[in-house]
Amino acid sequence: MSTIDRKKIRVFSGVQPTGNIHIGNYLGALKQFVALQKEGECVYCIVDLHAITLPKEPKELYANSLDVAALYAAVGIDMNESIVFVQSDVPGHAELAWILACCTYTGELSRMTQFKEKNRDGESAPAGLFIYPVLMASDILLYDTDIVPVGNDQKQHIELTRDLAIRINNRFGDDTFVVPEGRFLKEGARVMALDDPTSKMSKSAESESSRISLLDDDEKIKKAIMRATTDSEGEIRFDVQKKQGISNLLNIYSAFSGRSVDKLERDYAGQGYGVLKKDLVEVTIDALSPIRERYAEIRESSELKAALKNGAERAGTTAEKTVKRVKERFGLGS
Repeated sequence: MSTIDRKKIRVFSGVQPTGNIHIGNYLGALKQFVALQKEGECVYCIVDLHAITLPKEPKELYANSLDVAALYAAVGIDMNESIVFVQSDVPGHAELAWILACCTYTGELSRMTQFKEKNRDGESAPAGLFIYPVLMASDILLYDTDIVPVGNDQKQHIELTRDLAIRINNRFGDDTFVVPEGRFLKEGARVMALDDPTSKMSKSAESESSRISLLDDDEKIKKAIMRATTDSEGEIRFDVQKKQGISNLLNIYSAFSGRSVDKLERDYAGQGYGVLKKDLVEVTIDALSPIRERYAEIRESSELKAALKNGAERAGTTAEKTVKRVKERFGLGS
């Protein structure tokens, strides 16, 4: 355990500026970001360096970064209290990532499930795609992070981050890094695709009906939910093995409404899928409409870029201290 002294816990997490931020991202991460502001010092990052592991149009990438920042504020993140910034504006992320890469083994990275999924054809891939879990570890360790709120699909990356922190602490002193903990939602954390509930909801899926994006209009939300894949049984029951589609809808309903899945099963006993879907449309629209309205106001505000600049300056102060400490331990610098 690190001996770094702080009055509050520190929280860090980030979202890629790749567009189409959907309800899976919101329920699995962004919703936690908001709640954690009451518990500690929160550092929330738009991770644009992660985004360029695959080719991106520069203007689109920059615009998407501003979109995510506006969404952060729209869902309830206070940019005056929390530190919100764009990753590439703080050089410490890349600098620490190289140091960590020198302490990471290729075997560890080759076992990463997400890399395997993105490189299924087995052909040569950009090196950044292979080592981006190290950059993610750098993001977290750079801020002496205690808690990392993420979706369940990031557990493997959190474990690698913890392994690296412990490995380096054992060699250079246990106050080199804080060993972080992941925080994961129990229900709704893994939102599946509406048209294929065996696959996770994804920004990159070809079919737009597979997901609900936070900025979708009411009609688009309705269409996606009413077309969602279910089954032929007709019974509203949670069973992730046999009834993936209905289980996914119940998870989404529970996460937006605050009603437990068990209660939803009881409330909808004997009713048809159409009734459940119709009610879920209303619940989802009620949850997303205020976010969409606030986003439109914030995105056009001249204050957004100023807030991000201020966030980068605040983040940079902490990052510089961490990099300085780590470089001294490694014997780097003059």
